[in-house]
Amino acid sequence: MFLIPSILGVFFFMTPVVHADGITIPIAVLKDALLGVIGDNIAAVVSGVLIVSALAAIATKLFKPQFILNNSFLNGLFNPSPLWFSVRVLGAAFVAMVITQTGPEVIISDLTGAFVFAELMPTLFAVFVFAGLLLPLLTHFGLLELIGSLLTKVMRPLFNLPGRSAIDCLASWLGDGSVGILMSSKQYEEKCYTQREAAVIGTTFSAVSISFSLVVIAQVGLESMFIPFYLTVCVAGLVVALIVPRLPPLSNKKDLLIDGTERAKDAEVIPAGHTVFSFGYQNALNTAAKIEKLSDVIVVSCKNAIDMVFGVLPVVMAVGTMGLIVAEFTPVFAWLGAPFVPLLELLQIPFAEAASETMVVGFADMFIPSIIAAGIENDMTKFVIAALSVTQLIFMSEVGALLLGSKIPVNAFELLVVFLLRTLVSLPVIAGMAHLIF
Repeated sequence: MFLIPSILGVFFFMTPVVHADGITIPIAVLKDALLGVIGDNIAAVVSGVLIVSALAAIATKLFKPQFILNNSFLNGLFNPSPLWFSVRVLGAAFVAMVITQTGPEVIISDLTGAFVFAELMPTLFAVFVFAGLLLPLLTHFGLLELIGSLLTKVMRPLFNLPGRSAIDCLASWLGDGSVGILMSSKQYEEKCYTQREAAVIGTTFSAVSISFSLVVIAQVGLESMFIPFYLTVCVAGLVVALIVPRLPPLSNKKDLLIDGTERAKDAEVIPAGHTVFSFGYQNALNTAAKIEKLSDVIVVSCKNAIDMVFGVLPVVMAVGTMGLIVAEFTPVFAWLGAPFVPLLELLQIPFAEAASETMVVGFADMFIPSIIAAGIENDMTKFVIAALSVTQLIFMSEVGALLLGSKIPVNAFELLVVFLLRTLVSLPVIAGMAHLIF
């Protein structure tokens, strides 16, 4: 009960395999296969999901059906708070405008709503389906208990986090950042992380995957430099992970569980007579022994997938579209980037003024800086912008929207502050590496 599901979980989420597009993980292969099966119908499927989600929420608010209100799962899914109700309806409205091509150009443009709907929604839909269905392989059969015990002596001193958080990072690094966020949120809901730990892990360890990093460096025309590029990203990411969680707002988060209680003091203490491995292994077996019927886990898997698809997709559509509207149709990010010009000049980055326009725009979508950088005629500047866009990590078209749509206790302003702190901490590190490489 412990070994077989855990091995399957490691295989699906963390085992590199060779695929048509290069090295990936099996869950990404399943995602591509599902999209291939659905084909051109994916737009209808995604729009249907968002519209049904909004209509169900509206019906629940208006008519208060008891079968929804009396069911904790359905009530949580279709009876959101006023804020998230508004966001859900807005997401459905944006989708309706995009598919009918009616409404303001700023919403239906290929740079904003149409981009989120066509480029992000299908991928996230397929990822959510398989991540939701398969995530219990990692979380319910004891693997996290074993890894948590083995890595606590590394993760706790360095990052003040439980050892099990290393699994979140690895799943993101090899697969997709959205998987790490979803895993962190579920672990927080199950009282495995405190409020501070969930916020830190969600904003720090949901790293951009290796495969997407390759897409970013290819966009600026420096594919041949992928190895030094990714080494730079890893070094900067480690420095940021050591520093930013020790600063507000993340350091101000409470070390309390989701219900406001404290974690047991001896939760990570190795009892006498046990080694780190034997204690972790025993905890893993204890967790696996709690599974009385596999059908119960299957129900949890299905609920996970439904919750992600109907609860989180509308948030990504609404927040992602609004973020891109600000980026593409207002000078806000250009104004916010202006103060970075002196810092870039101090770090001796060529074309500092042009580069400054990319410093903050990544908060809307991490791919925008690379698109802008492609027009700058200096490889070192392109390298710095590409590496920074990856290490900034938080972008509202996906990661930020996922965090806001999850149970992880962060708000939009805190995400902006964390984004700016990650930028300020990682930029000197990336610039230093760039000077060594170029």
